[in-house]
Amino acid sequence: MPNERLFDLTIRGAEVNDASALAQLMCELGYETTKSEMQMRMERIATDERYRTFVAVRDGKVCGMIGTLTYPSYEHNDPSGRILAVVILRTMRRHGIGRALIATAEKDFAQRGIRRIALNTRLAREDTHKFYESLCYERNGFRFTKDLWTVAAWK
Repeated sequence: MPNERLFDLTIRGAEVNDASALAQLMCELGYETTKSEMQMRMERIATDERYRTFVAVRDGKVCGMIGTLTYPSYEHNDPSGRILAVVILRTMRRHGIGRALIATAEKDFAQRGIRRIALNTRLAREDTHKFYESLCYERNGFRFTKDLWTVAAWK
């Protein structure tokens, strides 16, 4: 039943030994990642107090994650927050896990005095756009990217 809510869900801080599950989640987002790559990334992220990573666990298995960052702002006097990654296992979507992860991140931001949160999502992910809008996030601009390695190869 796709709209059934999960009541046996736990959200906790990610641990380095979650690397395999986190790598699988990154692959679901379209970013091919190995366990060792994810472990290396998590070891770096874990040493930076500006980052937070939360995982959703159901039946002892990591089924989703959210990663956030706080940072000083050029535009405002107080710090800002950014949601860097949110992903739920494809088989576990539409059960309230994403909402629970967003709520956890927002609570953590609020406890750290963050008032503004931003996030990016690919243009093609229209269902994701609707999801964020249902949580009162507003569209307010465009993201532009550039791969410097590709540009450097042209020269």
